[in-house]
Amino acid sequence: MKRAFFLMVLLGLAVIAPLARAQQAEQSEREAMYYRYLEFASYIKGGSIEPHWMADGRSFWYAEGAPANTVIYKVDPQANTKVPMFDTVRLRQALTPVLGHEPPYQGLPFEEFTFVDEREMAVKFTVETNENKPSLIFTDVPKNNEFIVELDTYKITKALALSEAEKSRSAPLVVRPGEHMHQVLSPDGRSFLLIKDYNLWLRSTYDERVEPLTTDGIQDYEWDYFHWGEATRIWSPDGFKLVLRKEDWRKVPKIPIIHWLKPTEEVEWARFENARPRTDGPAPRIELFFLDILSKRQIQIDIGDDPGQRILILGWQSDGSDLFFLRINREYKKLNLMAANPATGATRVILTETHKPVVMNWWEFPGGTRLFTRLKDSERFIWMSERDGWRHLYLYDLDGTLIRRLTEGTFPALRVVAVDEKAGWVYFTAHGDQQRPYDTHLYRVDLRGKGFARLTEAKGLHDIHFAPAENFFLDTHSSVDRPPVVELRQADGKLLQTLSKANIDALKDVQWRPPEEFVVKAADGKTDLYGVLYKPYDFDPNKKYPVIEAIYAGAQFSEVPHGFTHPHGLWNAEHAQALAQLGFITFVVDGRGTPERGKVFQGVVYRNVGRYVIPDHSATLKQLAETRPYMDLSRVGIFGHSSGGANTVRALLIAPDIYHVGVAIAAGFNPYEDDNLRLVQNLKGKLLLIAGTNDLNVPFSTTMKMVEALIRAGKPHDLIVLPEQPHFFTGKSFTYFLESVRRYFQEHLKPERVVMVSERQAPLK
Repeated sequence: MKRAFFLMVLLGLAVIAPLARAQQAEQSEREAMYYRYLEFASYIKGGSIEPHWMADGRSFWYAEGAPANTVIYKVDPQANTKVPMFDTVRLRQALTPVLGHEPPYQGLPFEEFTFVDEREMAVKFTVETNENKPSLIFTDVPKNNEFIVELDTYKITKALALSEAEKSRSAPLVVRPGEHMHQVLSPDGRSFLLIKDYNLWLRSTYDERVEPLTTDGIQDYEWDYFHWGEATRIWSPDGFKLVLRKEDWRKVPKIPIIHWLKPTEEVEWARFENARPRTDGPAPRIELFFLDILSKRQIQIDIGDDPGQRILILGWQSDGSDLFFLRINREYKKLNLMAANPATGATRVILTETHKPVVMNWWEFPGGTRLFTRLKDSERFIWMSERDGWRHLYLYDLDGTLIRRLTEGTFPALRVVAVDEKAGWVYFTAHGDQQRPYDTHLYRVDLRGKGFARLTEAKGLHDIHFAPAENFFLDTHSSVDRPPVVELRQADGKLLQTLSKANIDALKDVQWRPPEEFVVKAADGKTDLYGVLYKPYDFDPNKKYPVIEAIYAGAQFSEVPHGFTHPHGLWNAEHAQALAQLGFITFVVDGRGTPERGKVFQGVVYRNVGRYVIPDHSATLKQLAETRPYMDLSRVGIFGHSSGGANTVRALLIAPDIYHVGVAIAAGFNPYEDDNLRLVQNLKGKLLLIAGTNDLNVPFSTTMKMVEALIRAGKPHDLIVLPEQPHFFTGKSFTYFLESVRRYFQEHLKPERVVMVSERQAPLK
């Protein structure tokens, strides 16, 4: 009996060992593929250009093929030509005796240049010394490696070297090696504005003299101008006035940041940045001033005394006679377009928007500059409003009189990209395709509200760059299954030529398959939701795969990708695509409460943040699995960052029989913190919390409160603390975070466990 038993064991091991080795090899291959998909963007070559517009306002040049085979093309839309701007062979031959050796690589030895004459027939360029990669071919390059070439003769001369003083005056001040102080150059190039010791200073570009403009700034009641890109709008057109803010944080409670890694622990009391958008508790008070740089006279701007209101500087009237800004109350229910007189500080309300539930969510506030487009040649402006439930364009006089509505329909306009006042056309992007409501296209309408037309055709996202002359534009477009293409078009949309197509041949090496777009119904059974699903590179429809959802579901932005690459990087969509290669089915969906689908779609979660999100997402999961038998609903994971982290925890608490494993990253529980804490007893699955100790968006204490609630409820959970890390992790901590997510899902969802579709589905043990 014993002999027979041992024989059976040996036979069993003989069968199991190769299977185990095969599974290990498969897992190793899968993990290798996972890491390659984390670098998905590196497999895409071309399909984007950076235009440098020339003096005529329509022609431009751009570089491609860098660094080994750099070519710089000049494009003339009027003639519809694209030709090399330089004779590469001739330039390299002319440069060789000047350098004392042949330039490196095969193409042009530079990617950028500047014109040095009004005829645009002589350019200045730099031959890099490549000091970080020593090579013999660079040993004879002169210290001053700037040259000028005349394009008609290809005569090359060495550019006059700037003195150290000249270089210093024209560059930002260095605070420490590799870093610069925040500084803004005046329109006339005479001065840099900078902040030092809570006050404003000017640094002359002529003699480097630094002098204070203000002396009344103190800690927590200090001068500032780094809000929502305002630095580009603070100087008056003539360069003699500034518009600046003082912020009073003295009554706003701070949060403790403990620096654990110091020789002795230190506590820093830091500002809680989310005190701005929150509608409870003290908020920083804003004061706005005009400042004359010659007299240093301060003129306070009358912005009212509404506590917690927010201000966004929009820009100056072209003659400097008015400053335009937005004023929005703390509840985001009332917005004023304002004008201020630089001589007196007096203000007037141009128009007022009031909406229920809100006029805009707090994350959209930086984009408030898109709401206002001033026409250059008249006392009119274009205003973008969601007053009828959809964001549309309206034409106004600067006195606030509505002239006419320009667009209408059940779709949202996104931004005005150009206005050709001479021809009378307004060009703007919008989600106007009813069948594909997240696709972005270019449209135009005339200033009479007539001639509305769509100017782009291909599905997906269209990124538009108009020529300064406003008679041509570049259209860079792609979809989830089609790589980027750059086209040159006339203002009326007529295609002139294709300038660049992305090469994705390298994706063959990773066996890439396009993600699957899908449409399902929300929990209400009638609202369409749109998402994207990813499969492993070796997908077999006869197998069953565990499922992972990547979730954000915040009101700030849409997370589902509709172009070939996704602007939010690895956090959700691209990370989900990489995780799929480990043997998962992954997906992303935008449920109700997210933007870009109109006020009703987004506003449904107003004061009901926790009511609809998880029901919509779990309804999506169930509908997907109904027609996809390869999705194993006994092994379902979910992960997300910030709002997505909070929604991850909530999914495990209110749908514990649907979601089994969750990874919550920098989880911002605030919208329903008390509710989540109350529901912790519902936790059944595996939960990993990941948080940084230096997070000023979501204080570390938020995670600690959740941990304490889990402890009191006796609920096992896992926690990873990343010392000194902010809301978005960096460096080795970012890598460690990615590895932790991978390991957690592999350990608890077991993608290596092969289950056939024909097998009966059982809960994961």
